This record gives sequence, structure tokens and C-alpha cells, in this order.
Amino acid sequence: MTNTTTTDTVTTTAAADAGRIAAYAAPAPGAPLERTTVPRRALGAHDILIDIHYAGICHSDIHQVGEEWGAGIFPMVPGHEIAGVVAAVGAGVTRWSAGDRVGVGCFVDSCRECDNCRAGLQQYCTGEGGVVFTYNDRGRDGAPTYGGYARQLVVDERYALRIPDALALDTAAPLLCAGVTVYSPLTRWGAGPGRKVAVVGLGGLGHLGVKIARAKGAEVTVLSQSLRKREDGLRLGAHDYRATSDPATFTELAGHFDLVVNTVSADLDLTAYLGLLRTDGTLVQLGAPEKPVGVNAHALLTGRRSLAGSMIGGLPETQEMLDFCAEHGIGAEIELIGADRINEAYERVLRSDVRYRFVIDASTI
Repeated sequence: MTNTTTTDTVTTTAAADAGRIAAYAAPAPGAPLERTTVPRRALGAHDILIDIHYAGICHSDIHQVGEEWGAGIFPMVPGHEIAGVVAAVGAGVTRWSAGDRVGVGCFVDSCRECDNCRAGLQQYCTGEGGVVFTYNDRGRDGAPTYGGYARQLVVDERYALRIPDALALDTAAPLLCAGVTVYSPLTRWGAGPGRKVAVVGLGGLGHLGVKIARAKGAEVTVLSQSLRKREDGLRLGAHDYRATSDPATFTELAGHFDLVVNTVSADLDLTAYLGLLRTDGTLVQLGAPEKPVGVNAHALLTGRRSLAGSMIGGLPETQEMLDFCAEHGIGAEIELIGADRINEAYERVLRSDVRYRFVIDASTI
């Protein structure tokens, strides 16, 4: 996730915070991340202090460090796939106790009063100030937000999620962004028994999309540029795996799917993918391509097809997703790394050289 704040280098006096915590931060746009310390805000009455155990690396972290989605706030501590344990609670906290297993996703506050917030769709907050993202943003107090590549995090108790005991914290961390990003459209557009679902791309999002769609009872097909990951796709639960580089794929699967979920940010020919839908089918765009998305209107008109978008999930749906994954034994496929390998991991993500999510062991920060 991102914001469009103007570039701002942050300086904070010791009197303005409750101490400093170890973290990995980008000191400037596009710079390698390095170990440093950042301010930790004081624990308010309704805040909890989380000892971070694991933090996933999302491709959007790389986009934001590189200011590819707008100017950023530096030093920038990325990370919005956070899993840890409550270390302390504010005097007014009622939801949590020390020792609880919790997660934090892409946002840490919202207006709480607009129609979307009241409906549990905090990610679409339209109130004053809008949603406050976990990092590269400013809180209601004007101070910068810092993410999960750190040892601790202070967050309002209402913006933390309970991680069920059945989920390991390391494989649960990516669920806080990647997991809910695919769970939300699969749920909204009815992936389930008797429905045919295509997942475009088998990466950090796509591999969880396959697992979740299969657990919901849908017939699942992976659409990928090549067959290189076919064995993985079938192991993860896909019924079929097709290469989009083969023109025959679009001929043989024309009008086949009820739902196509596009998890990649590449500039694809969405008109061709719309042709894979049945009447009343929906193509949901999750990735954010650099170029504007365009389609041939006839691909929509002939078949009453829909092109939609979806962004992460609100707090209730994220908790629902975590509970669903716990019930069905779903976690991310991860490569656990020490913090000294973050920059290497960024390079490998850009080469698509990870199966399927890097997760940082925060004890190494």
C-alpha cells in the first residue's frame, strides 16, 4: 500500500517519543536498507506494545522504498505483514493481554466514523485524513509511522488482529497482506463449490490464492507465463496449470471461468483475460501496473462481464481470513531470512527468485 506524501526527512527529539527501537530502514529513496534506530511512540491508554517476531517482505515495500508510487517519508521502515506477541497494554485496553499472539497488516488507523469504517471497510476510509498506513505515512498526531522491519510496534488495540494458535507466526505473517488481498475477492465474488476460478500468477499472492480458493471448494486453475512452477501449483491445490505464453490457452479456456483473479502487476492484455470468463463472470485486478488499464468494451458487453478491483481487506474480514486459514491449515510458503539479508531479498524479489514469500526473523534485527 502507499501514500502520496511529499518527500520528508524525519528528525525526532527524544522528548517526543518513548525511546528508540532497533529497525532496518531505507535512509533515502532507493537506498539500501541499513540497521538503525527509530522513535517508538509512547504507549497510550488504548495502545498495545507488540514484540515483533516476524515480518513479511511484500513487493509493495520495494515500490515504496524506491518512491515508485509517490514521494515517501524517510528514513522509511517498511513492513506491513507483522506477527508477534503483546508485550504491554495501555491502561484502557480491553481486547488484549500480555502474551497474546497478534498481527498487524497494512493500516494502523482510520477515521472510524465514515460509512466505510462503520461497515468494517477501513481500507477504503473516506473520512478526514483517510486511512493511516502502517509505514510511510503520518498518524493522527502528525508523527511518521514505521513498519514491521523492527523489534517492536505500538498500535491502537482496535487495529491488531488475533492470530489463532493453529497458525505458526512465521507463516502467518504474510497472511496480513497477501492472504487477505486474495481472500477478499475470492469471498466477495463467490469462489466455492461449482465455481471455476483462475489465479493469474503464482507468486506471493497467487500461491495463497490457490490455497484459499481450493479450501473454499472451487475448481482452481493457475494461469502463469510459463509452466516452470507447474509442479508447485498442483501441489498447492490447483486442478490445472496453463501457460499464458501459449496462445492455445486462451482458445481452449475461452468462456470457462466464473472468476479470474489477477495477482500480478505486469501490463497484461486484460481483454484477452476477459475472454476467459463465462457470462456474468468477473475479472478482479489486484496488482497495480505502471500503465493505465485498458480493455476493449466488447469484451465486457458480450457476456455481461465485469472488470473489478480490490484492495486488501478491512479488520473484520482480515480476522475472518485468519480464522479460515487456521481452520484449513493454510499458511504462506516462506523463506525465513535474517535481517542482514533484506537487501539481497529485495534483489531476488525483483528477479522472481522466491517461493513464495520472504519473512524476516525480527530477532536478528
